[in-house]
Amino acid sequence: MTQFEKILYTAKTRTSGGRDGTSRSSDGSLDVRLSAPGSKLGGTNPEQLFATGWSACFLSALKEVAEKIKVTLPPDLAIDAEVDLGINGDTYGLAVRLSVYLRDVSPDVARRLVDDAQEICAYSRATRGNVDPVINVISTRTPKA
Repeated sequence: MTQFEKILYTAKTRTSGGRDGTSRSSDGSLDVRLSAPGSKLGGTNPEQLFATGWSACFLSALKEVAEKIKVTLPPDLAIDAEVDLGINGDTYGLAVRLSVYLRDVSPDVARRLVDDAQEICAYSRATRGNVDPVINVISTRTPKA
């Protein structure tokens, strides 16, 4: 198990029923019905939750990096995350694509922000060597008048 100097937060959930079950956090702030991808049962699936978690973590990492190097991020900063559930033989795996929207940030600065964020994002670090995300940077610099 990974040892930390300081634990900042511990998420606690209870899941029952697997992909067709439910999951609830110990504090009640998360209470979701689960369903398999493509199911008509309603509810979310683990891949959607993973995409949400990774993109939220990555966005926070971008903000931290931008603050350190004194870059102003656009107010509409957003990340689209796609998580594929796939199979090779009898082994399941995930593939991840993140599209990072950094409007009005120069391409070089945007790439630096994303590269540095990938080094500190907990999801990026936790999956390194197992899930190799494709990270697209969309930064359309508005020309000055």
